[in-house]
Amino acid sequence: MMEGEMKGEMEGGRFPFPYAPYRIQERFMAALYGALEAGRVGIFESPTGTGKSLSLICGALSWLRDFEEKKQQEEARLLALEDSRQEGKKEMTSAAPGCPETKDSAGEPDWVTAFVQKKEERDLVDRLKEEKIRRKKREDRLEKIRHNVQLKYAAKRKRSEEDETKRLFQLSKEVLSEGAGGDVVEQLDHNEEELILAEYESDEEKKVISGLEEDDDDLEEEHVTKIYYCSRTHSQLSQFVREVQKSPFGKDTRLVSLGSRQNLCVNEEVRRLGALQLINDRCMEMQKNKREKKNDEENEGKKRRVSRTVCPFYSYDQMQFLRDEVLVEVKDIEQLVALGRETKACPYYGSRYAIPAAQLVVLPYQMILHEPTRSAAGIKLKDQIVIIDEAHNLIDTITCIHSAEVSGSQLCCAHSQLLQYMERYRKRLKAKNLMYIKQILYLLERFVAVLGGNVNQNPSCQAVSQKGTVLKSINDFLFQSQIDNINLFKIQRYCEKTLISRKLFGFVERYGSPVTAVKTNKENQKLAGLQNFLLTLQQGSDKEASMVQSTPVEAENDQLRTASPLMQIEGFLSALTNANQDGRVILNRQGTVGQSSLKFLLLNPAVHFAKVVEECRAVIIAGGTMQPVADFREQLLSCAGVDPARIVEFSCGHVIPPENILPIILCSGPSNQQLEFTYQTRDLPQMMDETGRILCNVCNVVPGGVVCFFPSYEYEKQVYAHWEKTGLLTRLATKKKIFQEPKKANQVEQVLVEYAKCIKLLVPLLQRCSQAEGQMTGALLLSVVGGKMSEGINFCDDLGRCVIMVGMPYPNIKSPELQEKMTWLDKTMPRAAGQAPSRVLIENLCMKAVNQSIGRAIRHQKDFASILLLDHRYSRPATFNKLPQWIRERTQVKPTFGSAFAELRKFHRGKADAL
Repeated sequence: MMEGEMKGEMEGGRFPFPYAPYRIQERFMAALYGALEAGRVGIFESPTGTGKSLSLICGALSWLRDFEEKKQQEEARLLALEDSRQEGKKEMTSAAPGCPETKDSAGEPDWVTAFVQKKEERDLVDRLKEEKIRRKKREDRLEKIRHNVQLKYAAKRKRSEEDETKRLFQLSKEVLSEGAGGDVVEQLDHNEEELILAEYESDEEKKVISGLEEDDDDLEEEHVTKIYYCSRTHSQLSQFVREVQKSPFGKDTRLVSLGSRQNLCVNEEVRRLGALQLINDRCMEMQKNKREKKNDEENEGKKRRVSRTVCPFYSYDQMQFLRDEVLVEVKDIEQLVALGRETKACPYYGSRYAIPAAQLVVLPYQMILHEPTRSAAGIKLKDQIVIIDEAHNLIDTITCIHSAEVSGSQLCCAHSQLLQYMERYRKRLKAKNLMYIKQILYLLERFVAVLGGNVNQNPSCQAVSQKGTVLKSINDFLFQSQIDNINLFKIQRYCEKTLISRKLFGFVERYGSPVTAVKTNKENQKLAGLQNFLLTLQQGSDKEASMVQSTPVEAENDQLRTASPLMQIEGFLSALTNANQDGRVILNRQGTVGQSSLKFLLLNPAVHFAKVVEECRAVIIAGGTMQPVADFREQLLSCAGVDPARIVEFSCGHVIPPENILPIILCSGPSNQQLEFTYQTRDLPQMMDETGRILCNVCNVVPGGVVCFFPSYEYEKQVYAHWEKTGLLTRLATKKKIFQEPKKANQVEQVLVEYAKCIKLLVPLLQRCSQAEGQMTGALLLSVVGGKMSEGINFCDDLGRCVIMVGMPYPNIKSPELQEKMTWLDKTMPRAAGQAPSRVLIENLCMKAVNQSIGRAIRHQKDFASILLLDHRYSRPATFNKLPQWIRERTQVKPTFGSAFAELRKFHRGKADAL
């Protein structure tokens, strides 16, 4: 722990807080303040239920307030010094106008030496003056909006008038165009204009920030020192914003919430596309249309142009107004979207214009961790603060963001679509476009070839001769694919700039079935054949998909794969531009080419985190359960080049009293069977019987909800079937209604609702009358480590009075991805305490999953629960020390079941009497 090492005291003595903080919150805020002041990289752990969010808010914003005050005091001092110096010069000039010019030892006149010495200081003073003017201008503007309601109504009235004017103008244009008439075939060609790629000029691209070309002083405002707060999901971010609103800083903080277009878009036509990538591409296309429409209007007299679809919400004046509204009052994502609809302004871009002046930016941590996304959003990390909350799976997140996978079916489908597109528009595409399209077609052909297939045949009908999984370095894969002579960086840039995947999607939308809008000729007959081939691919994938009911997320991915597989392939091409030593390509050859896949696996997540820690003043990695922290130190921070002296750790206890938690490591069961759930022993009937007997005893004495975690869905299913066969399940069902965690995400909520309903119905009955023999006492939920219920679900109070962990959930070491990661770690990392890095990784993955699961129970100060770890291996010192400190300090190791059961019964009876 670091609190003794760091000075966390503030000049003011106390942190502003909405209520009297717990002692651990005060320590947390003091340590956080010290880490930010010293520019450290901190790993902070504060268990759920200890007010971590408020501690982060009040600690970080207290530091920011003090930092800004000190900065303004220093600016005032320098400006005052400059003013007094100017006054002194005037007096000296008037007092001694005829003084002879003197020279220094180097022979230079004094005024030259003084000029050189003071140049940097004068530049600084000039910059401070400019910043002061900008700050005053911004503050006056926001103050005016904050207190002048009439201004808001005037702006709203102006927008309504503009909308009405636009509507009348559009109506008059439509009437004129109807009178002019026009050929139907010509109109078809005009409609197709949007599908044709514009001329590509790779060396003469203009850099336009946020898609706007307008120049405005406000957009050039320097980024003030700010805090970027990141979390995993939009719901967590909205919850954090509500905490800010309740805090003492809620009225005075300029906060902006960032999100994806999928969450912020208010254009219903675009929202209907559903998939994120389709929404992104359509939005970018509409921006491009707006810029081209200006050029069209300038040339309107020369040539009749096609009508281009533009977004009505993408208006500079409207978004500028929305930006100011965002900065005036703290708003979460939902409130931002409502404001966008009301003001008819785009919340996605309006919120980005607020970034420079904001003090607190709230965003999903994928936007910080992915550099292209960061750059596109206008996020500048230089000398800023980044706080990453819910960071227990940070390493996995970085790995997933920068990994990519494509199937053989997707590759063949994309090739077919792109070939049709090129054949149809060959005469209308510029030479450079044709060159790049042919290169992409060649890449797709070679990717299918390395999977053992032919791009011109149905992938579902092509059997793979050499099944299995092969891992290759990036360079070896490029050589084997015979594409090492192609510049993938240029291909990647071309795809991004031309939005080719979006054009292709529009083409498939229009001609997804055999083409009927054009006259039949030899060329179109060829196209029809390709279309039929594409249809067979889609039907084949639909057949396979229909066998498994998909979740909403999976359904979105399916929509992407079917609609525009090139979008997925672009991600794979981008991944191949990583350094050779930082990743591997996995060739997974299955029964058919369609079922086979290519996957890029990122081995070194630190390479993408390095720039964040290099640029930022301080980085805080926080979570409810961060143990074991060795992974963060070694795999992430050390590999990113962070000086060990810059890294600090802080871990605090829980707010619950010690008597409210009973963690037990159970070494043997009721029949003295040693509990060791290895892959070799866990399938034995006696081990499954012993587990069932333990649960039967536990359910007899624990009221309310019992949550039992198994290492995998397969093992939970196997144990359930065994209990059903032996009659143990019937015995369990007499005490608890049994629920099983579903594999499908869209069924989880329903199971949780039924589970909670059962407990809320039974527990009050138990409290009103004494327990009768055979009476049900609540519900038993059979869950899976790493499943939907092991993270983010709160089993507080009666929903989780006992959490049971069956065995140790080690990852599957036969997984090719994990084996490659282990090999890479052993080659690149030093041994720790005599253990190989690969072995440490396996232990840490297991204990991280355990800690997340058992942390589901205790959620607030008055909560109580027991925790049972069913495996004697938890008592080994190396494993035991990886439990969270607040649990470890209270854990009892019980060699026999009898003593453990006595403690369990005593604990829950005592709590029942106290209620």
